[in-house]
Amino acid sequence: MPIHPAIEPGRVAVVTGAASGIGLAAATSFAAMGMNVCLADIEGENLDEALREVRAAAAGRGEVRAIPTDVGSMQDLLHLKARADELGDVAVLMNNAGIELGGRFFSPLGTWRRILDVNLWGAIQGVQVFVPDMMASERPGLVINTGSKQGITTPPGNTPYNVSKAGLKVMTEALAHELRNAPGCLVTAHLLIPGFVFTGLTRARGVTEKPAEAWTPEQTVDFMLASIERGDFYILCPDNDVTREMDEKRMAWAVGDIIENRPALSRWDEHYKDAFDAYMRG
Repeated sequence: MPIHPAIEPGRVAVVTGAASGIGLAAATSFAAMGMNVCLADIEGENLDEALREVRAAAAGRGEVRAIPTDVGSMQDLLHLKARADELGDVAVLMNNAGIELGGRFFSPLGTWRRILDVNLWGAIQGVQVFVPDMMASERPGLVINTGSKQGITTPPGNTPYNVSKAGLKVMTEALAHELRNAPGCLVTAHLLIPGFVFTGLTRARGVTEKPAEAWTPEQTVDFMLASIERGDFYILCPDNDVTREMDEKRMAWAVGDIIENRPALSRWDEHYKDAFDAYMRG
């Protein structure tokens, strides 16, 4: 049995943010499984190198294209779709492009807009551009949106990024609901929630070598594919430092702020530090 019926040799996978990290690892996996793959990312040497790497993984079993794309631009996404359609029907859409830019709450509005344009609007526009045709085909399709644990527990700092990923979670949940209730639709949606992964975002923080606590992008993609094979919607990845149990407790505490009427982000409130530590130990 295939991992997902949409992952089929000869059909097309479109991956944004494909020049490095999780996107590159995913594109490599799809190519190795015989799919035609479109790598979408900002034009540059990283995208050129990714093209060579994914073509090597394809080993002639499918076509691989690199298509310079700014996912914040609807015009770029329409061009991406036109180029992807030349290879066949799009079966897999992975909205993976993401940036941080070191944004904080009172960062300039331009920083806020750029982060939201890429992380949230990029995925919304990607779905609007690709998914209606995927649904209408009445063939199996797969949509994967790359979220973040920060979009669920929303730690202080990095606020624009947290907001973008919280919005992406809500959007992907709504998309999954729409798809499963659309007559004849065989497209499924999934939310990838990585743990600590050594990617370009990690390097942008000045980390040049993989920390022992981090997973590789390849480990993350392997976990993602196994989760999709099980039919999981929420693909909650552990890493070498944080277990699923720890993630579940942190997320439950975050929701508990509402239920227990605690202060916002009480996990980081000095008056609740001891209570949170005891909760995690318990």
